[in-house]
Amino acid sequence: MYEIIAVLAAFAMVYSVVGERIERTWISGAIVFTAFGLIFGPFGLKVLSADKDPELLKSLAELTLALVLFADASGTHLGVLRKARALPIRLLAIGLPLTILLGFGVGKAMFPELSIFGVALLATMLAPTDAALGKAVVTNEAVPDPIRQGLNVESGLNDGICVPILFLFLMLAEGNLGDMSAGRAGLLLFGKVVGIGLACGVVLTLVAVWLLRLGRKHSWLSPTWTKITVVATAFACFGAAQWLGGSGFIASFVGGLLFGGLLEPHHEELLDAAEGIGDTFSLLTWVLFGSAVVGEAVGHFTWPVVVYALLSLTVIRMLPVFLVVTGLGMNTEAKLFTGWFGPRGLASIVFVVIVASEGVPGSGLLSMVVVCTVLGSIILHGVTANPWAKAFGARAERATE
Repeated sequence: MYEIIAVLAAFAMVYSVVGERIERTWISGAIVFTAFGLIFGPFGLKVLSADKDPELLKSLAELTLALVLFADASGTHLGVLRKARALPIRLLAIGLPLTILLGFGVGKAMFPELSIFGVALLATMLAPTDAALGKAVVTNEAVPDPIRQGLNVESGLNDGICVPILFLFLMLAEGNLGDMSAGRAGLLLFGKVVGIGLACGVVLTLVAVWLLRLGRKHSWLSPTWTKITVVATAFACFGAAQWLGGSGFIASFVGGLLFGGLLEPHHEELLDAAEGIGDTFSLLTWVLFGSAVVGEAVGHFTWPVVVYALLSLTVIRMLPVFLVVTGLGMNTEAKLFTGWFGPRGLASIVFVVIVASEGVPGSGLLSMVVVCTVLGSIILHGVTANPWAKAFGARAERATE
């Protein structure tokens, strides 16, 4: 145990010194963290054990995603978002269902051994995009604001929207609907998950903002303790919503939007510490993913698994996006850019752990496809994020001059 603590702490210390320099290159933090997990895990030096409780990875990924969603949403410029709201609305209301349908069709053709609901689970697990892996794009000011804000909102809400869909397909796969029809069960589940998530995010954030204003009015605020305000609020929103049967991811994102909107322009001073803690959580998550998951799976990828993973990152995601953004005045590069930067990561990891824990037939194959897709996303999106974002932003700026 102590050698693991020493190795992880030393790595975090070294990366904290050179992180800014690395992230200006084509190498993303997620690539470095996952590679570190592989090298020090069973694939290499065997310092980090692969014998991990899957609940540890699931819990760490959930908390990381909740914090990233809250912090990113808090930094969203609502004025820009109001003007460009058509993009996230189309991506979520039309693009997301089309992505699931296309993923289902391709999966059914490529994996005949899976049941209909197994393929539906696969398509749903790989539909949500990752706010943490997409951070390099949505925080890059070279990218036009409407696209940055649109991608940020999409990644913030699509994983929460996919939660009730995932659980509906799980119930169908296990035959646990009882006397209800699939449609009725889906509507009830969707209403519960989304409604509770919205309520928890709004109520707890309003309480947090009221307390902050009260503390500032009476000079009760401590510079030390206010650094954890965002983290505590994000985890409170997430934990309460999950506890009550709702979506903690929706609660975190909605709470973040409300938090940033009500405390503007003072929220920037509160976000710095939260972003640092979120980056640390991401580091640990991707190291654990590399050592405990990728290290075990990398030698077992078959050609159908690899091909589906590549299609999921390209055609299955990009074609629906290209179609639904038509008519928004975006040129071809903007459409391709928006479609390409839909990385898969933390949400997909959480979903596959849930499905595997339920013992769904074919869960081994489902896990392989999801792991391969996330690994491909870490590499491909990480390598292309900074170069394409800078080049695309420069071309977009010249076009407006």
